[in-house]
Amino acid sequence: MTPVIGVFDSKSSAAQGVEHLERAGITHDHINILTPASSDQQISEVPVSTSEQPGMGAAFGTLVGGALGSAGGFGAGAALASLLVPGVGPIMVGGLLGAGLLGIGGAAGGAAAGEALEETVSGIPRDEVYVYEDALRKGRTVVIAEAKDDLHAEAARRGLLEAGAESIDAAREQWWIGLRSSERESYRLDGGDFDADESYYRKGFEAAQSPLVRGKSFDEARSYLTRRYEASANHPAFRKGYERGLRHYNALKN
Repeated sequence: MTPVIGVFDSKSSAAQGVEHLERAGITHDHINILTPASSDQQISEVPVSTSEQPGMGAAFGTLVGGALGSAGGFGAGAALASLLVPGVGPIMVGGLLGAGLLGIGGAAGGAAAGEALEETVSGIPRDEVYVYEDALRKGRTVVIAEAKDDLHAEAARRGLLEAGAESIDAAREQWWIGLRSSERESYRLDGGDFDADESYYRKGFEAAQSPLVRGKSFDEARSYLTRRYEASANHPAFRKGYERGLRHYNALKN
């Protein structure tokens, strides 16, 4: 399966995106939706599946503590109040700043629980989770389709774009653009050359948002960072970016 992802500014345009996906041949059980619409109370009342699903770690259900679960068939309208992952019944998602998504809080909780995740969750790279969180935090809706092959994926992408979707890559760039000026000034005040070091700095900043290391100091996360980013993790700008990214994460959490 190939994940195809679109970020929408409104629920109505997301509903159109779902309709376009259906016309492209994507079935209901391969369309996933993230929305910040529901309340913390709704989340706390939802049972969570702990069974292993394709592309998920065995501890996936308890990891998110009620903020995530699995769901099958739905109508485009009803789906916009749920987070849908192929498997069990409709699960409400919301209260992102309180409960978090994919690793903040819950029965397993935090970065330690994040280590139970596989490289992807229902086709979503775990290092992209912060992009989805940022979109939801801004009241946007994320639609994720699982296409059976590259040709099917291209049809799905066209459908999402026609409905007004922003790609996940564009959403990631917008996230960084919103932070870049203040990060550049901070780095400059510390005597660094931001223009020369930005690629390392940004990589470190983004690394601090990963569910695997959230809340951990650079030294605590060093083993993972060295495995994941190899030589880049040894660059001084990467460490500065990571430390600033950790402050950013902690500020959002509080």
